[in-house]
Amino acid sequence: MLLAHGVGTRDDLPIPATLAAVGAGLAVVISFAVLALCWSTTRPDGATAGLPLPGPIAAVLDSPLLRQALRVTGLFAATAVVVVGLSGPDDPSDNVAPWALYVTFWVGLVPASLLLGPVWRLLNPLRLLHAIASRAARIDPDKGLRRLPDRIGIWPAAASLGVFIWLELVHPDPANPRLVAAFVLGYSAVHVGAAVVFGRSWFDRGDGFEVYSTLLGSLAPLGRRADGRLVLRNPIDGLGSVPAVPGLVAVVVVLVGSTAFDGLSRTLFWAASAPDGPLWRTVGLVIATAAVAALYLAATRRPDPRPGAGRAPLPASYAPTLVPIAAGYAIAHYFSLLLFDGQLTFILASDPLGSGADLFGTASRTVDYAVVSTTTIALVQLGAIVVGHLAATVSAHDRSLRMFPAPIATRVQYPLLGAMVALTCGAVGLVFAP
Repeated sequence: MLLAHGVGTRDDLPIPATLAAVGAGLAVVISFAVLALCWSTTRPDGATAGLPLPGPIAAVLDSPLLRQALRVTGLFAATAVVVVGLSGPDDPSDNVAPWALYVTFWVGLVPASLLLGPVWRLLNPLRLLHAIASRAARIDPDKGLRRLPDRIGIWPAAASLGVFIWLELVHPDPANPRLVAAFVLGYSAVHVGAAVVFGRSWFDRGDGFEVYSTLLGSLAPLGRRADGRLVLRNPIDGLGSVPAVPGLVAVVVVLVGSTAFDGLSRTLFWAASAPDGPLWRTVGLVIATAAVAALYLAATRRPDPRPGAGRAPLPASYAPTLVPIAAGYAIAHYFSLLLFDGQLTFILASDPLGSGADLFGTASRTVDYAVVSTTTIALVQLGAIVVGHLAATVSAHDRSLRMFPAPIATRVQYPLLGAMVALTCGAVGLVFAP
């Protein structure tokens, strides 16, 4: 099957997988205890924190010319994927389109956003197409034809991500180059059309890839304050500036739940107990996502602990704390995929149409599986899960202190701590399951 995990199983761990899961869970518990004892005051508001970049550097990064150049590059790359998907070799092993979409773009978006911020917002070619379409139709690109209600939030992004994830994890032939091209064309048409109707802000709320990149980018050392200044910042400060908008819970639950299902569906347990086919994989994906949602809501959906305060909006308030967990899961599951299968994008790009060309001199190369050892992969996988949950624990404590007095802020996190420990141990078990 195309796009399977790279190497790195539980047998590559220097310690038993059970011990690794227990140790990871204890790390989360200990970090919570340390935070409860040593951190009782709020940090500066994440929207105002950070060290401003020097003026000349900020001016270059904010240059409209750079932004347009990046989007033209993105449009060229997306067009190439469509053309090669439609006209290139039928065999996915020889066609660069599926590798470019599922590996270089989808998986590569994670480290790029974690390091550089919301890169897809800068590269997004759909924003360029929308500007062209709005000008042609003589429509204000900011206002569109009607306003999208605030109560919709980023629910459309959750739906967009759900469709793509179903295609990747459930469809019986996701690597079919023609299907890849059709998806890119269809996705582009839907979102450019929606942006024409609702204005440019649609991409901030409806484009699943842009919302995903923006959430991951909140953890990047490079960020933007509320006053518009580019700054170097603490990732927790960036995460603290993520607004609790409608649909945020759905987005992060879809991301965490789908990655959990991806890990489950590649285990011997799933192969032995679940019938093959898209129906059962759809059921498995829905159940895995629903399980994550139920665990999270059980830990956060309860009355405000302050007397007479009613019900606290805890699910939405704590939703950003799941972002580092989603990032950790993505790194753990796809780190080796990007390192190994990601090489195929550059190998196959030399002969995109299967004509025998060698445009970049890489057509005769093969994947170098010696670029990193399996033990290193296993340690990165384990480390990503643990660090992701530790960052989530710190972020949850920070948000609690902003909402409640110190004693209540600690107590209100107990159910969430239990959920995070369960997710940590479960994630380690799925990554290193046989």
